[in-house]
Amino acid sequence: MGAASLLLCVSVALPLLLGADECHVIRVLTEASSAKQPFAFSCTSPLLTSGKARVAWYRHPRKGPVPTDSQARIHQEQSWLVFLPVAWRDSGTYQCVINDTDMCRQVHVNLTVFENYGCGMSRNSQMNFPDGHEQILHVGKDDSLTCHLNFPKSCVLDSVKWYKNCKEIKGERFTYWGIKLLVNNVSEEDRGSYACEASLTHAGRQFTVSRRIAVNVTENVGREGRIPEITYPINNTIEAQLGSTLTVNCTITDSRDNTNLRSWRVGSTWVDVYYQESKRVQEGNETHVAFKEHAVYTVGITFLEVKTEDYGHPFTCHAGASAAYFMLTPPAPDWRAYLIGGLLAITGAAALVLCVSSRFRIDIVLWYRSAFHSAGTIADGKLYDAYVLYPKPPRDCRSSDVDTLVLRALPEVLERQCGYKLFILGRDEFPGQAVATVIDENIKLCRRLIIILVPEPLGFDLLKNMSEEQIAIYNTLIQDGMKAILIEVEKVESYASMPESIQYLRQKHGSVQWSRDFTAQSPCAKARFWKKVRYLMPPKRFPPPSPASC
Repeated sequence: MGAASLLLCVSVALPLLLGADECHVIRVLTEASSAKQPFAFSCTSPLLTSGKARVAWYRHPRKGPVPTDSQARIHQEQSWLVFLPVAWRDSGTYQCVINDTDMCRQVHVNLTVFENYGCGMSRNSQMNFPDGHEQILHVGKDDSLTCHLNFPKSCVLDSVKWYKNCKEIKGERFTYWGIKLLVNNVSEEDRGSYACEASLTHAGRQFTVSRRIAVNVTENVGREGRIPEITYPINNTIEAQLGSTLTVNCTITDSRDNTNLRSWRVGSTWVDVYYQESKRVQEGNETHVAFKEHAVYTVGITFLEVKTEDYGHPFTCHAGASAAYFMLTPPAPDWRAYLIGGLLAITGAAALVLCVSSRFRIDIVLWYRSAFHSAGTIADGKLYDAYVLYPKPPRDCRSSDVDTLVLRALPEVLERQCGYKLFILGRDEFPGQAVATVIDENIKLCRRLIIILVPEPLGFDLLKNMSEEQIAIYNTLIQDGMKAILIEVEKVESYASMPESIQYLRQKHGSVQWSRDFTAQSPCAKARFWKKVRYLMPPKRFPPPSPASC
């Protein structure tokens, strides 16, 4: 059977059974492969689809999608249709349906399977195999050939070898570099039929894949010898965090099936050679997207761990006569983060200070007064630190608690332990003095007014029964602004029935409830209740005569 009779090529795009009216055919491709060879092609590219596109492959006639089982000989992997290996019966039309958001598109691929010819074929036959590639080398230059092995990432390729006229290529002028063959000082004798062969591993199975290349040599730079255009990098800088992982892609627009070498270098040394021992920085595999008159090539460089030595060091992408570099720099300080952090720290510190000062305000003030008190006399014309005003109920309902607080507890703590001087009506006036005269003269000699309050059953009516001179004290307080200290003998639930002057003082200065600590033992100035009273009193004029050790 002749070679022509073995060709099967369906070139007419067939309609899909499902959604044919809604999907638009955007590309019709022709592919060829030798029988018993691993083969794969993808129907999408970043220029055709977004990352959310759904891709499904079908074989005509469309009875169901191609399976996604990776163990199947023909299966789909994302946008790839994979043959492991391709067989004679695989010739035909394959349809790729791309559903991208609200749009449906189709790519038709016409696959032709050829007989896998060996080295026994003539030179001219080998030069015209449909599944081969034509590449050009330029006489007198250092050039390269590319082995086009396009497979998904699940296929691991290694051990690439090159042959010319079925003989493995060796010699000082030739260097194996990944999927490329570097040829130094190209001459006419480099024209001929080449083949590249690699080992392919997929899901634990191993295959051998090869590609044939018809190589011509020329001294003229034509369309295929266009100068590559590197669109990225653009001699720019990239911020990279110390210790992070980073991948930078070099994007190149060049002619299809060109022979330009595309690689990353540090200075004049290839990246993989420069980092041969640590392999911390590696060059990735080259990929490309072919168009009618050009192709877009991508080759990446990956930093497994960015180190300080990488900063300020140019990493250069070379593509033929074109080159472009990038340099890594540490991330610029985020002043907004520092500002926000500083404001949060200041706010937190202020909140902490307010919280501490609110909780320990009394202790802080008392400590300050004790540490920085003045031994001199305050020149304000006052004789007493506080005037003690308390209700005097009838004898039949006399309150022992009031007497205990006024006549025993207050003198013990404020006078004896703390060095204050109090005026207590009923204790300190001279016999025979009129009450109104005593109040009028002595109230003006005091810095504070201590008012003792009692709740029911004595009630606030006691205040109403006080002398007019004593009631006038409240009005004097309101007018003169003397500070008052309200001490509740027992908890006062409501001030509604009290005189307005008392309500005003309660609202302005608050009140302190007696802790009744005198009945159990001698009161201590360091108790919480007495600290509150001392806080409301004026600073001491002099140290107490005999400080208490509580």
